[in-house]
Amino acid sequence: MPWIRTVPPDEAEGELARHYRAATERAGRVWNVVSLMSPNPRALDASMGMYRALLHGESPLSRGQREMIAVVVSATNHCVY
Repeated sequence: MPWIRTVPPDEAEGELARHYRAATERAGRVWNVVSLMSPNPRALDASMGMYRALLHGESPLSRGQREMIAVVVSATNHCVY
């Protein structure tokens, strides 16, 4: 199984600390999908931008429909979050 060294929230600085604070405000914690990108805060920033555009941006799909698609994809990929 691959292992990626991540930056714990209490050691995060700068841009990464900002992302961790936002994650905690959003979800009450920093989920693994966010911390896995901690070695590269610029990639995390781009990923979160895409997430916001897909889930919260303009779309012909409702927010509920987009959330349902995310649930189906996660279930199909056997994700636990």
